[in-house]
Amino acid sequence: MSESEDAARLKALEAKIAALKAPAEVKDHSEEHYSQVQLAWRMVIELVSGLGIGFGIGYGLDTLLGTMPIFLVLFIFFGLAAGVMTMVRSAKEVQRKQLAAATEEGEARGD
Repeated sequence: MSESEDAARLKALEAKIAALKAPAEVKDHSEEHYSQVQLAWRMVIELVSGLGIGFGIGYGLDTLLGTMPIFLVLFIFFGLAAGVMTMVRSAKEVQRKQLAAATEEGEARGD
């Protein structure tokens, strides 16, 4: 091989290395914003659905058994607790994903 071929191959290799070392694409803040809004709506829906299901079960039991406010109040609290537990589970899931992404990013950079 001649020196001109070696020099060309070396320049091509340097260009590939420089392309790999270049910073990754910057995240669009609007995408992150939308994901946060989606997460917030998901949590609100989980809480409201828990309350709604608790209300429905409590009202249905009270109607069947003729004990109007007892089961309604009890199952509303159960629905609230279930909704909050589901929200916490969703928050932990998102936190785990963010931690995994940060760990992968750190490993990619060689930290």
